[in-house]
Amino acid sequence: MNNNRWSLTGQKAIVTGGSKGIGEATVKEFLALGAEVLAVARNQQDLEKLQSENSGNLLHILAADMSTTEGREKLLNWVDTNWGSLDILINNVGTNIRKPTAAYTTEEYDYLMNTNLRSAFELNRLLYQYLSKSEQANIVHVTSVAGLTHVRTGSIYGMTKAALTQLTRNLAAEWAADNIRVNAVAPWYISTPLAQTVLQNEEFYTNVINRTPLRRIGKPEDVAATVAFLCMPAAAYITGQTIAVDGGFTINGFHPQ
Repeated sequence: MNNNRWSLTGQKAIVTGGSKGIGEATVKEFLALGAEVLAVARNQQDLEKLQSENSGNLLHILAADMSTTEGREKLLNWVDTNWGSLDILINNVGTNIRKPTAAYTTEEYDYLMNTNLRSAFELNRLLYQYLSKSEQANIVHVTSVAGLTHVRTGSIYGMTKAALTQLTRNLAAEWAADNIRVNAVAPWYISTPLAQTVLQNEEFYTNVINRTPLRRIGKPEDVAATVAFLCMPAAAYITGQTIAVDGGFTINGFHPQ
């Protein structure tokens, strides 16, 4: 077996939203596989905690808000100064406001769009010049099953995640000639700080479990492992795909217990 097919050694990777939840798990997965990682998040204290838990010189941190032009420029300057090229971009940053559609304000719409969708689009566009220098570049969008089917989590959130799924397809075709693969993962409920706000409700938790064939909430590591695989040489013929990491939720039609 060629172990290089299952390694990320020597790869330079950016993970946005990298200090908590799926982002944190992805950072740790990449480090374990030999990648050099820049973890980006808004909170400096959270990033310093992450760095203190991961010794060695392969982890870098950058406090910047990817929903803003200033934050994205800060990241661009860091890459230009420190690396000059890039192999992996994980667009993981995201948030949600759960409301009925008619209750959203214009400000909330803009906030969710800028955080979940525009941040990924702009980073792809800005970092293309560095990704195109790699012979095996990868972009992975962290979307959601809410972008594949209706989930009671807010229409704007679902819109942003569905748009990321289509962006994945478009860029996979457009940038294939540049040896850039583009894929996405679509998690169901994962045990993250964002999800725990609703999973603490016992009735809601039971409803989620009843709709999940594997009968459990996902772990951040479940998603991180899929993200890592998509970036490996072993996945070299996979592009433009969205993989649901959902315990079977999206294929669970009518199957009474």
